[in-house]
Amino acid sequence: MGQGSHPSKADGTQTEFPISSLGDQKQWSAALEEQDPCFWTISVNTPANAPIGQYALLLHASKSDHLLGNFTLLFNPWCQDDEVFLANEAQRQEYILNQDGVIYWGTENAVLAQPWDFSQFEEDIVDICFTLLDVGERHQDKDHTQRKNPVYICRTVAAMLNCDEFRGILTECGTRQYLNGTPPSKWLGSGPILRQWIASQCKPVRYGQCWVFAAVMCSVLRCLGIPTRVVTGFTWAHNTNSSLSVDEYYDEDGTLLTQDKNARVWTFHVWNECWMARADLLPEYSGWHALDATCQEKSKGPSFCGPAPVQAIKEGDTEADYDVCYFFAAINAKCQVWIQKTDHTLKPALGSTKYTGNNISTKSVDSERCEDITHNYKYPEGSFQEKVVLDKAYTKIKKLEATSSSSKTQFSFIPTALEEPVNLFIHLQLRNSLLRGQDVPLSIEVFNHSGREKATHLLVGAQSLHYNGAPVTQLWKEEFHFTLRSNEANNLQVFVPYSQYREELGQDHLLRLTAVLKDDDSYIYFAQEEIIICDPPLTIEFPENMVQYQPSTAKIGLLNPLTEPLEKCVIVVAGRGLIYRQRKYKLGTVQPKSIQQLQIPFTPTQDGPRRLTAHLTCLQIQNLKTYKTTNIATA
Repeated sequence: MGQGSHPSKADGTQTEFPISSLGDQKQWSAALEEQDPCFWTISVNTPANAPIGQYALLLHASKSDHLLGNFTLLFNPWCQDDEVFLANEAQRQEYILNQDGVIYWGTENAVLAQPWDFSQFEEDIVDICFTLLDVGERHQDKDHTQRKNPVYICRTVAAMLNCDEFRGILTECGTRQYLNGTPPSKWLGSGPILRQWIASQCKPVRYGQCWVFAAVMCSVLRCLGIPTRVVTGFTWAHNTNSSLSVDEYYDEDGTLLTQDKNARVWTFHVWNECWMARADLLPEYSGWHALDATCQEKSKGPSFCGPAPVQAIKEGDTEADYDVCYFFAAINAKCQVWIQKTDHTLKPALGSTKYTGNNISTKSVDSERCEDITHNYKYPEGSFQEKVVLDKAYTKIKKLEATSSSSKTQFSFIPTALEEPVNLFIHLQLRNSLLRGQDVPLSIEVFNHSGREKATHLLVGAQSLHYNGAPVTQLWKEEFHFTLRSNEANNLQVFVPYSQYREELGQDHLLRLTAVLKDDDSYIYFAQEEIIICDPPLTIEFPENMVQYQPSTAKIGLLNPLTEPLEKCVIVVAGRGLIYRQRKYKLGTVQPKSIQQLQIPFTPTQDGPRRLTAHLTCLQIQNLKTYKTTNIATA
């Protein structure tokens, strides 16, 4: 038995074992199950720690070898001796066998779901995954003798996801136009990405962003037998190089500036968790591990992060391998807002501290419900346990600063809290989400705590935003001047007209509403809220009873709530076991305030729960997806 082009007994990729009446479950062995004058039935046992890969099985008899066949060996989460063993059967069904995923995005107050087809068991995917490992090992100067180690596999795959110099799978494209490629929002699953990569002789596919990297990573690791899930965190401090503080800069009009193009607070970020035992760490750190393939600006080491034990992140054990410090900082950093004045001096904004690492979410087991797993990463905010963990992390920071000979340390210490005078209070309130075409209502409350009359200047603005914190454009602003007596409140109601954001909403449909308040003592107060603008509803209807191999029809309905037509509408549909690959339908123009329906004929080829996904694009809308799962009766 041998694996690879140059199998070797020394590195465990070649072995010989006799055929006996009894097999050995702990090592390579062959047992004779049935014997007939014309044929034998032989079962082959493999050790739990054997390197994964594609093997050739040969029979040595009478001084000659006969090829019996080839087989693929994967990690086995059903085997108690395997490092990826997962005891819960429902979790194994979800995190290994389920091909229909849900990825969360939006804001921490409006979590939205988009479908994803992992495709890990389509017939060509396993061969592509091993080609990926082969290419990664060649370009990273590694060898496949370590393929028995799930940590090694995770790091090899992560390095291949988003690294052009390694002929990586995907090219990242931050906020510019997606020239000569597919915008990240148009991908419906991992299969087309992996097939395009292999068909182009391993040239990076254009384009991906964090949720695409995480989704493809999930497909590859599930295919190789490692339990994996996709995780979304909201208000994520990215590229802080392990600093526990991050700054945002605004001008006096409340417009977000871009002094630091790398370190930003992202509205959301998507990464993976993979399940494994860690013999190199404390026993309590076995279990879920965070793995992030999105490129990080790190002072040393590879640009990806992990696998980092989630429990070590929660406990603030920042020295544990791998990259616990980066995950800890991303979800525990505090964000301070600074106002840049016209003379380019910076002034801290009061009342504006923003906390990161909120609503960490994943798809729940055997359900399309969103599960909040923030408690796996952090103790409750304000709890005694949280204080202990943060104090422990800060102590390690001070030690690093004291012992480091370089000005760059693993962490940067969080600055002392600003002394905030209790003079004015400002609060913004708006809906978490809104349908495209509607004006955005905003409620602003200003309260004077100072004990004396205050003259104030308030500037309210709206800005479109990319999910990674980069501004698109300033859309709207309005000024107010008023005087508040002591302990007096002023409540203002304003609207951002649809006409102001319809042309410059940005691909992620995010608006940031800001309020900059100045008083006659030259203090600056700041408040911000984000809202996501939702696209028109797209619906899917199935007949009540559908049977495998019997023709049926689904109905897709599009409501246009806008006062202008939706032009050049195209709908792409996909559904494993319902439709082969993808189909494209041209709808043309959908008139204002009207509903248009599309009939999708199909013949189910697989029974059980089946999902149909629809993706609409038109001149006005680029990322409208919906999905619905139905049950197909067995023929």
